[in-house]
Amino acid sequence: MYESFYNLQGRPFQLTPDPRFYFSSRTHKKAMAYLSYGLNQGEGFIIVTGDIGTGKTTLVRHLFDTLDRNEFIAAMIVSTQLSAEDLLRSVVAAFGLDAQADDKGQLLSRLERHLREQYAMGRRALLVVDEAQNLSNAALEEMRMLSNFQEGDKALIQSFLVGQPEFRERIFAAPELEQLRQRVIATHHLEPMEQEELAYYIEHRLRLVGWDNDPCFTVDAVEEIYNQCQGVPRRLNTLCSRVLLYGALEEIHEIDADVIRAVVSDMATDQRPVQAVSSARPVQSQIPPPVNRQNDATIPLEASGGKSVEEMENRMDKLENMMKSQDETLQKLTSIMAQLAAGGSKGDDS
Repeated sequence: MYESFYNLQGRPFQLTPDPRFYFSSRTHKKAMAYLSYGLNQGEGFIIVTGDIGTGKTTLVRHLFDTLDRNEFIAAMIVSTQLSAEDLLRSVVAAFGLDAQADDKGQLLSRLERHLREQYAMGRRALLVVDEAQNLSNAALEEMRMLSNFQEGDKALIQSFLVGQPEFRERIFAAPELEQLRQRVIATHHLEPMEQEELAYYIEHRLRLVGWDNDPCFTVDAVEEIYNQCQGVPRRLNTLCSRVLLYGALEEIHEIDADVIRAVVSDMATDQRPVQAVSSARPVQSQIPPPVNRQNDATIPLEASGGKSVEEMENRMDKLENMMKSQDETLQKLTSIMAQLAAGGSKGDDS
């Protein structure tokens, strides 16, 4: 909806991780340096952690886009509560192999044979596990065992483990993971974006969808966005997407701090429970008085209406899907109307 109003070629702040929109903030640049270091080492484990919404998955997908496919075969699995054997099946499947087997030994043999074939062709294997905090200690031990696959003194597979902060704490605290700890060659924790990076982040995403300075974000708007989101990319995307929708509905071309506060207030209202209107009361009595936007207090996104930011993000996901569906429906209706009009014109001519 707002794309057409602002002449954009897509949605710049979508919540789905997309490597095209990767932004090299200081913390992401450092993480990429550690990942590159790990690739050069060609062995061991690299651990990258970060809070929810800090861009871990986008980072990993960006890494995949930069890999030379003549040098690497790469696979990624998103971890759920997997047993050690289920993890092994997931790894085998992620490398494009048949994960059906009568026993674990067959799976290991199949995977090892594949890795040796790739190594003989000059390709190294990289496995990335996202949401690694969901792995059990037994599954992590299974991953360590996979790192024993070697050709001479060269490891056949290298693993990057990406997860939330508690994963890093568990790795370095659990006695039974000592052998895995000894094979960790680098770790990095993704921090939120710094305030001075935010304007560049917003412009970077907008330009990727054809932005031509419409809308314009003022300096105080960028500052207010940062105050609300504290530099967490997913929160920034959630708020900025809603800001563009609000701007299009209100036909605003300059986004200032007042607009940001108005949108935050609206988002807070979205989270409040809706009370049913009694049939015994006139509907007019349920209409609230007009809201004076100038006097609205800034409402942090973390605790709007007692709901978590994840719930707001889920609501935004649903809203975006609804908008996309409505746009597609309108396009179909427009096409049908055009066909009917063309048919009517032919009938008139006859």
